Amino acid sequence: MSIAAATILRLFREAGSGFVSGELVSRELRVSRTAVWKHINGLRAAGYKIEAVPSRGYHLISSPDILSTEEVRERLHTARIGRYLLCRTETASTNADAFQLAEEGAEEGTVVIADSQSGGKGRRGRVWSSPPGVNLYCSVVLRPVIMPHAAPQLTFLSAVAVARAIECTTALKPEIKWPNDVLINGRKVAGLLNEMSAETDGINFVILGIGVNLNMAQAQFPADLRTPATSLLLEQGLPVNRALFAATMLGELDRLYDGFLACGFGPVRDEWQQRCNAAGRAVVVSEGGTDTDHGMFCGIDGDGALLVRSSDGVVKRILSGDVRVI
Repeated sequence: MSIAAATILRLFREAGSGFVSGELVSRELRVSRTAVWKHINGLRAAGYKIEAVPSRGYHLISSPDILSTEEVRERLHTARIGRYLLCRTETASTNADAFQLAEEGAEEGTVVIADSQSGGKGRRGRVWSSPPGVNLYCSVVLRPVIMPHAAPQLTFLSAVAVARAIECTTALKPEIKWPNDVLINGRKVAGLLNEMSAETDGINFVILGIGVNLNMAQAQFPADLRTPATSLLLEQGLPVNRALFAATMLGELDRLYDGFLACGFGPVRDEWQQRCNAAGRAVVVSEGGTDTDHGMFCGIDGDGALLVRSSDGVVKRILSGDVRVI
């Protein structure tokens, strides 16, 4: 988006539901009224509905569902997450972009968002379908002062932030599945993938990768999905404003991360367990398609490992695998 377009949108935001005079826009941009009209038409071509009234000026009626820096930042109210925000039309992977930025010294809280990804990936190298115009693909740079073995705790922050954002923007009730999925009515609506750079005695940075299916139609899902998937649109029958959802989710993550730094993993662990789809139920753990463990779900430990109690009363600590409720 051009500087001129961003300036006009800022003036609209400052005006609220009022009008912005052509004279004011002309003065702010230091261009002629004819040039102002061209910039307004450019915004209209991008999907912004703008009313022009003689002697009053311009009035923004509605904005398109686009993930631009301006649209997300307008709704973002955070202390740390998103202070530097980069929105791209297309990229191979927001995680790869954020990782590179972090290696180059990007500050904590840097966020990369893309409208589409050509190489989106999930856990264990699985493909994450990333069509344009419908979902949220987002990665966040964090630099917590923690030991590498504690880094998986941050995945649980992401899951809780996504669940909270779904509740804030819809009437849906999400559940969380260990270790990194968010479900609606038993179907996967979001996946999380963390990557890190670390030394023996500490973390350089962690990348929180977050993918949420917002307005994806059934026909857009790949036919070979391993797990039944859905979107917020399919579950509630209404589209979700993507910029609003992104800002809401980043705001929840900002609050959760501040709490994590101040109080540790405990409060997040407690909320995650309350939201988990396996709470109080029997589960089966599989690895590579083969069932390896089964028993009662006993929560997660301080490192985020799954705890399963077998029929003989022994509680086993599980670090990887796929879990299903039985």
